Amino acid sequence: MAYAQDLNRSLSLKENVLITLSSVTPASSVFIIVPAIVAGIGGASAIALVLGAIVGVFMAFCYAELSSAFPVTGGEYAFAARILGKPTGFALFALSMVGNVFIVAVIALGTGDYLGVVWTALSGKTVGLIVLVAATLIAVFNIRANAWLTGVFLLLELAALVVLSALGFLHVSRPVSVLWTPGQDVSWGLIASFTATALFAYNGYGTAVYFSEETRNAGRLIGKAILVSLAVTVVAELVPTVAVLLSAPDLAAKAPMSDVLGTHGGAVVNTVVSLGIALAIVNAVIAILIQSGRLLFSSARDGSWPDVIGRPLASVHRKLLTPVVATLVMGGLATLVAAFVSLDVLIIATGANVVALYTLVALSALVGRARGLTDRGEYRMPWWPLAPVVVIVMMVYVAYQTLVADWVPMAATLGILAAGYVYYAVYLYPRRAERFTLPDPVPED
Repeated sequence: MAYAQDLNRSLSLKENVLITLSSVTPASSVFIIVPAIVAGIGGASAIALVLGAIVGVFMAFCYAELSSAFPVTGGEYAFAARILGKPTGFALFALSMVGNVFIVAVIALGTGDYLGVVWTALSGKTVGLIVLVAATLIAVFNIRANAWLTGVFLLLELAALVVLSALGFLHVSRPVSVLWTPGQDVSWGLIASFTATALFAYNGYGTAVYFSEETRNAGRLIGKAILVSLAVTVVAELVPTVAVLLSAPDLAAKAPMSDVLGTHGGAVVNTVVSLGIALAIVNAVIAILIQSGRLLFSSARDGSWPDVIGRPLASVHRKLLTPVVATLVMGGLATLVAAFVSLDVLIIATGANVVALYTLVALSALVGRARGLTDRGEYRMPWWPLAPVVVIVMMVYVAYQTLVADWVPMAATLGILAAGYVYYAVYLYPRRAERFTLPDPVPED
């Protein structure tokens, strides 16, 4: 048995990459996530980002091989369930779903910080909630139309990063050695713990697999889409970060990126770029909600929920050919979370998600090749088993350093995974003959 082709297979490689990069949203990462790394380890942030990029390359190899073998819109849980077992697959789905809801809420709540630079009345939580509602309504539209809409926004945010990079490199005030010399109070263990945050900043290039059932020649092209998306992401985030580390007036400042814009570019440049970042945030919210809707849709199509819930979630709009109900539900959950959960709690709850996600994906790539389960794919990673082994070793080390720095994020992640295992054992396993049966990927013509 195989899934039916209910979604609209209309995306080209370029259009898939546009949505994937919009989900990564390099500008939002540089202005919202990277400052947390800079505040923690200063100039050594460059080391954490380079280490994250190295892990990202090996991780992309794993994603590419798995996605080529299992081009299913459910993403990571879809191939983890088929390789590591259904209980682990559903636990990973639970982690991905909660993570997506929290990440969208975190990103959206940052909109007011940048729109407030343009007009102070636009700062605050309410603006983020409005963005979430509007983005949810846009995310239900035709996938190809959304690819080009997010693509336009993506070009604007990349232009903002070019301006930031140019201002930084034209006003260098520190020696280049600051990039690889840890500060007096910065240990290599602390740098390793911040590598997890760097991974979070790069994360999203694997989103390409979520659109595999809507991409032409997906089995052949999804791996390429992932690798291209990672390459663009690393360049777009690492280059402006280096420029800021070499030129920011004060690396200990709360917003060193904005300081570079204001100090070296003036009020007008700061205002224009801040508007570009706000648009990048909106773009990211749209793209991640498109992905999130397909994640929930896939779980419902796999029979994960009672029919009264599952049937509408697994439905596809006749004209739009998108999972409208599932997308609206994910947008609604993100809006509620953003409205009633504090930003600090959201950040803590998502802090270690990427470490667990990457570990399970790498383990899937290792076991899948060893058991011949990925032989069906057209992409084969180079130097196997180097990539998954390196990722697993580094993730274990990063997890240890993360626990040493703060055990709460890892505890939250393990709690979500445990809840997924419990749900599978209580509801899905007793109904395993008809629930979570995991058919073959949609056959392509």
